[in-house]
Amino acid sequence: MKAHIVYDSAYGNTKEVATTIAASLDPLPAEAVPVGDFNPGDLALSDLLVVGSPINGWRPTPKITELLSALGNGQLDGVRAAAFDTRVRLFIHGDAARKITETLRADGAHIIAKPMPFYVRGSEGPLRPGELEKATAWAKELLAALHP
Repeated sequence: MKAHIVYDSAYGNTKEVATTIAASLDPLPAEAVPVGDFNPGDLALSDLLVVGSPINGWRPTPKITELLSALGNGQLDGVRAAAFDTRVRLFIHGDAARKITETLRADGAHIIAKPMPFYVRGSEGPLRPGELEKATAWAKELLAALHP
């Protein structure tokens, strides 16, 4: 079993969360991969797929949306999955992680965690204090869900 943390990042915040999650999944082999470098053929039965995106116009980025479209057709059957996004803390904002989760589930993935938001300061970041610690804790929850 391997973990694939696939992300898109506009200002580096989503990448920072993705690499923290990958490092925190030890002892599970894990790698944070930019969406453009991810090969869907690398997914195997029972792997963990974590998809992360900044909120872009109230939804995941176009690159993440394209990847999710390409992962249809049963490629996610047997894959365990979770999603996160990076966002500004506002009263009204998008929810890319929820949309990613819904798409993963509809395409056959077994969702192992609720969608997770990580917050940035301003529109470009940096991450708010405590968000990387939250990413580490979430990764530990993912590990626990893999081995109940």
